[in-house]
Amino acid sequence: MPDLAARDLVALALALGARDVPGWSPAEDALARGVRPSDATSLRETIARGEDPLGEAFCALRSPGERRELGATYTPSAIVRAMLAWTQTIAAPDTIVDPGVGSARYLVAAARLHGRANLVGVEIDPLAALLARAHLAAAGLAGRSRIVVADYRDFERPAGRTLFIGNPPYVRHHRIAPAWKRWLTREATALGLRASQLAGLHVHFFLRTAAIAREGDAGAFITAAEWLDVNYGTVVRELLLRRLHARSIHLIDPRALPFADAATTAAITCFEVGHRASIRFRRVDSLEDLGALGGGAPVSRARLAKATRWSHLGRKRARAGWVELGELCRVHRGQVTGANRVWIEGPHSAGLPTSVLYPTVTKARELFQAAPELRTIAHLRRVIDLPEDLDALPAAERDAIEAFLREARKLGADQGFIARHRRAWWSVGLREPAPILATYMARRAPAFVRNFARARHINIAHGLYPRVRLDERTLTRLVDHLAGATSVTEGRTYAGGLTKFEPREMERLLVPGPDLLAS
Repeated sequence: MPDLAARDLVALALALGARDVPGWSPAEDALARGVRPSDATSLRETIARGEDPLGEAFCALRSPGERRELGATYTPSAIVRAMLAWTQTIAAPDTIVDPGVGSARYLVAAARLHGRANLVGVEIDPLAALLARAHLAAAGLAGRSRIVVADYRDFERPAGRTLFIGNPPYVRHHRIAPAWKRWLTREATALGLRASQLAGLHVHFFLRTAAIAREGDAGAFITAAEWLDVNYGTVVRELLLRRLHARSIHLIDPRALPFADAATTAAITCFEVGHRASIRFRRVDSLEDLGALGGGAPVSRARLAKATRWSHLGRKRARAGWVELGELCRVHRGQVTGANRVWIEGPHSAGLPTSVLYPTVTKARELFQAAPELRTIAHLRRVIDLPEDLDALPAAERDAIEAFLREARKLGADQGFIARHRRAWWSVGLREPAPILATYMARRAPAFVRNFARARHINIAHGLYPRVRLDERTLTRLVDHLAGATSVTEGRTYAGGLTKFEPREMERLLVPGPDLLAS
């Protein structure tokens, strides 16, 4: 039903019995006012087969961009089935809560496995809430269901053993109101934790769940996987160790497209309050591999408590003779200029001597185009890098440099944050040429390039500097391996498909050791 207007959806929902599910709100009443129920016979039959036509219609009615405002990304049935299969390993719940219920596909599926549990859905969007009611009513579940039209952060835990399950909304921090950011800080402090206001909305949902969950409660959430590694995810990692007590974490390859309208690495986190054994980590390449969310490599809580990033902990152990890249090379992001329009050569820098102009990789595409080796600097722009001690420059060059510095001041180059925190605002401080250059942010795996041209690089690339002696042949073999074996799954994939490799993440890549590379 791709062309249904909202009013048509409301008419179908009313026909399916939406009003029969308790919790009807004034906002839903406003949507339903003046709308007559329409024939929903075919929909009722579709729902009886276990499908969710109302959720599909909602996603067709509202574009991904429109749904992104509230973080509404609907979960594929394969993921719902896997998460619910896991819930059969815990004690039977009295109540099942979906914090962002959407069209109630989790609750309807859960009811088939947990026949005595009450069903509670929390939803801030009144149209989605109305569809959830209709789905539950059509599935014959109105008598044990309740939909609450509210913000989950205000939700109070029901009585009895509770299972929390669902897909918390994904909303980036810049779309979260300041009052809710203050709520995050305040609530984390109440639990003895610190939270960054850069956290996305899914972090807020983890925090609220931790605040209201009790011993014996359990849950499974699917979210973007960023929180495993980023600083703002620290509070989630601490909650999973200290309050929610994670049992397992399952990372889904972004190429499996866990969400049809958001290319991202997804993580399914299963927790049981009071469970204090090791946490199992598992990676899956496809949704079909999820199964009942079993298996995975156990990682001790003591080790997790010391780790600042978690995503790498479930990776397979290295084969004999293999090492982490960081044992062979230091990985350094290129220098931040603070103002590329000033420090990259242009009309404003005419007359500068070549001794302060350095051919530099300034765009990631230059490495993608050059791979596997960069042999010429002819196409590269030059970065202006002056020494901290200008008196060390030859007298013949001083006039041109002083003229450039006057122009740079006019452009505000001495007032930027980076410039003000350098020992000398005029000295960018480029690193020495790295034997290997690598991209680190793209919608594809990194490019690794042998830097025969001895180009410098700024902060759009990483430089790989050997810690041990590696001859030219070995360096080339290392690049060949990295280029062929590195995938986006080893980086950090954000919603939208952008994958990022921080220096320490790149250093954790597994590579053949020097003896294997040289053989």
